[in-house]
Amino acid sequence: MPENLAELQREIAELSDRVAALRNTHTMYPDDSADTAEAALAELGFAEQLLQDCGRRLAAAESAAPRRSNGDDERSVLRAVFSQLSVPVVLLDHEGYIRRINAIGADRLGSSPGYLSGKPFAHFVDLRRRAAMRSRLAAVLRSGESASFESRLAQRGWAEDVHMTLTRLDVPTEAAPLVLVALSPPLESGEDEGPAPLEPEVEDQVVVLAARRLDVLTRMTRLLLASAGPGGAGRPLALDDAAALLADSYADWVVVDVCDLPDSAEQARRAVVAGPSGEDEQRRMVESLDPLRSEIPREVLKNGESLLNQLIDDETALGEAAGGAPVLSALGAGSLMCVPLKGSRGVRGALTLIRRSNRGSFRLADLGLIEEIGEHIGLALPPRTAG
Repeated sequence: MPENLAELQREIAELSDRVAALRNTHTMYPDDSADTAEAALAELGFAEQLLQDCGRRLAAAESAAPRRSNGDDERSVLRAVFSQLSVPVVLLDHEGYIRRINAIGADRLGSSPGYLSGKPFAHFVDLRRRAAMRSRLAAVLRSGESASFESRLAQRGWAEDVHMTLTRLDVPTEAAPLVLVALSPPLESGEDEGPAPLEPEVEDQVVVLAARRLDVLTRMTRLLLASAGPGGAGRPLALDDAAALLADSYADWVVVDVCDLPDSAEQARRAVVAGPSGEDEQRRMVESLDPLRSEIPREVLKNGESLLNQLIDDETALGEAAGGAPVLSALGAGSLMCVPLKGSRGVRGALTLIRRSNRGSFRLADLGLIEEIGEHIGLALPPRTAG
């Protein structure tokens, strides 16, 4: 329970955020709501306890002196646990940031312990599972009772179903409790939630990636030349074809926003959305959004500067659907980038590419390629795009 007014305000704000996230998750996935409902009930119980007992518990907390003893021994025990355990374990602070991770755990998350330290653990959880995981983490910190549940890790080109066990650790030398996360194989094999199998390892090889980029650039150049050549003059640039090419060979989802007049971001409109076949509902959802109500396209249209999110930490960066659900979560996004379409008279639009969490993240080299393609598209757009 909170110990002072500032802590109480923080608890209420965090509770509000978690409830909103759970509500959005339930809106997007009504047929798979068991885990979300259980987390929601836990949040409801906490809210009731907060309203009924906050005053009494605050008074008790104010008068209680924190116990400080055997700090060195506790730290030694924690170090021994991390050095000897043969299962992946992660130590989180009370805000969910990685304090320490053993070598096996770092390997499971696909990076080194040094890189992972200080990162929010939620960033390595699939978007559609983050809300439930955060609520369970908060419940463990509040109650001190361990929690075990099925979840999914997804980041930087891999995706894996796991069973998580969260345990609170009260360390005398720490002002706030810590949480130990143990990762193990899932207890039950449910339906595959991923949109596609993982990319093969060869996709990480430099030569193969360079060849792919060259192939995409060559195909896009041919498309642009065909639009400007015989038979193409006088008709608008085939944005549908350009977006479909990128969605087919370089990303899962491609969004093109254009301005009817150069450097008039306030008049931007969504022109094209290309994505996987059979996902018409998601496509219509993205098509219906106003680009100016989406943080990333709006900033690119306004400033003319590219944005690269190798690790998506804000599910609302591309906007929210009619029911308030984050678009990126609905698309299963793991990485995205957005580049301006620059014409001879300024910014003509924005090109957004999205990769799902089971594909390799976009890199700086990818950003350079798409920036070049975006410039070619911007120059090929007619002086005024037809409405």
